[in-house]
Amino acid sequence: MAAALTSSFPVLFFARFSACLVAMLVIIWALHFKDSFIPQSPTQEEHIYAVMHPLLMVIGFILISGEAILVYKWLPGSRNLKKLVHLCLQGVALACGIFGIWTKFQGQDGVVANFYSLHSWMGLVCITLFGAQWLFGFMSFWHRGEVRTTRLKVLPWHVFLGLYTYGLAVVTAETGLLEKLTFLQTLGNVSKRCPETAVVNGLGLSLALLSSVVIVAAVTPPMRQTSDRKHSSF
Repeated sequence: MAAALTSSFPVLFFARFSACLVAMLVIIWALHFKDSFIPQSPTQEEHIYAVMHPLLMVIGFILISGEAILVYKWLPGSRNLKKLVHLCLQGVALACGIFGIWTKFQGQDGVVANFYSLHSWMGLVCITLFGAQWLFGFMSFWHRGEVRTTRLKVLPWHVFLGLYTYGLAVVTAETGLLEKLTFLQTLGNVSKRCPETAVVNGLGLSLALLSSVVIVAAVTPPMRQTSDRKHSSF
């Protein structure tokens, strides 16, 4: 166990560093440049909903779901404990994602006005897949009615769909950043070279870095397994 944790330490370090960078940038963007989220003199309630959307979707949804993926790399203890923590973290991420989408439907224009872009369509697909994946994982790996052979058969698909959905969430966030920044620059509220543009572009790059590190950590086998395979080949 100690050898496995030591071997995965560099990947975990870069994952946590990237996550902290993403969290810092999205907080700066949402709180320091908050006037850019609704340019048309919004009410205080609309302003709160607009600011909460990026915070919930990036920190609550993407960062927590990424941490849930990394649970099997850093958490000591039994397999059941890791599955429980993984399930709970993914549940929290799902709740944040649902609430984050709900905040976009609280404006005066309603649901239809916010469901027109590629970002909104991808977001709906992503949260639907994530919810189905969470329920699928609960029924297959935590529910006692499933036999071990069934779990072994569905495990590769569970891992693939989990990583695919996580990657889709990051891509959806990237399209949201591009959509928002393009909208602000078109209206003339933000110039092409200004601190806010640098923060948003840095956030997009940090999300790309974070997703690559999390996926690499998820698909890399523990050192002990790698060593066992080498010895078995002789």
